[in-house]
Amino acid sequence: MRFVHPELLWLLLLVPLIALLRGKTGPAPAILFSNTSIVCLIAQGKKMGPGKLLTSLKLLGITCLIVALARPQLGNTITEVEASGIDILLAVDVSGSMEAMDFTLKGQPVNRLEVVKSVVKQFIDDRPNDRIGLLAFGGRPYLISPLTLDHDWLNKRLDSLKIGMVEDGTAIGSAIASSVRRLSSDQDAVSKILILLTDGINNTGKIPPLAAAEAAQSLQIKVYTVGAGTKGKAPTPVTDRFGRKRLVNARVDIDEKTLSTISDLTGAQYFRATDTSSLKRIYQEINRMETTTRTIKQFEHYRELFPLFIVLFLIVTMITLVRRSKHFP
Repeated sequence: MRFVHPELLWLLLLVPLIALLRGKTGPAPAILFSNTSIVCLIAQGKKMGPGKLLTSLKLLGITCLIVALARPQLGNTITEVEASGIDILLAVDVSGSMEAMDFTLKGQPVNRLEVVKSVVKQFIDDRPNDRIGLLAFGGRPYLISPLTLDHDWLNKRLDSLKIGMVEDGTAIGSAIASSVRRLSSDQDAVSKILILLTDGINNTGKIPPLAAAEAAQSLQIKVYTVGAGTKGKAPTPVTDRFGRKRLVNARVDIDEKTLSTISDLTGAQYFRATDTSSLKRIYQEINRMETTTRTIKQFEHYRELFPLFIVLFLIVTMITLVRRSKHFP
């Protein structure tokens, strides 16, 4: 429901003001009785308030007239958004090394995965017209969400990511191969993109990363790679044999050469994120590089309601006139 002239609704503030002023006008009523028995008879009778009723009807009529002047309309708007034709699959490393706390979020040190989830969520929100999917990988790839335009559901699946949800390890080649299979299943997409984030080196899986990259190249799938982690050492939580957790400085090993070769081979680019701000800039840069246009069709249908309020105003006015002529001939 909407109003064509919503500014006129401010006039409704006059209704309680009129009611207040009418309640205060006029002298206090007083009637002289020659005998108190008459008063007793009146007190026993049914109380009537024609004056109050007429005032209420007048105020109701004024309210209906103001609402009618504001032109209320009831209807709906249908918006159709055409997909951009760009399919994006986000592959995120969830291996144990992602527990390293060399990134910050809102000024507090947090593990890498929590920051990645925050940045990826913003990336998803910035691309409402793209089909986007999500894949987690450690020792093997695990599809979290297929390609979808339902980004609310996708963000919920993103929130479910956690370290260790699959067996430990870093199977970069298998993650690329699985992503390529998912992206190649749709022949209608004009552009297919894989954004793979990892903080380690390929140490498991049956498919070598470069072999998977060649498959992506043959299918014209761009593979953007992101290496996450500070250079040198990073504070990483470990659990000793007594079950106590403590931070140790663990060496950060990222196979930047292989990741760079993968991206170059597929016509994309490799990035290195050493902190939260650089990770945000990387996804913003990819967002700019892979621009998209959208087509929006909007249909509106509204039904005028002001005649209904005009009829109510006329009915209330007629009732007021009838009541006035009956009590004040």
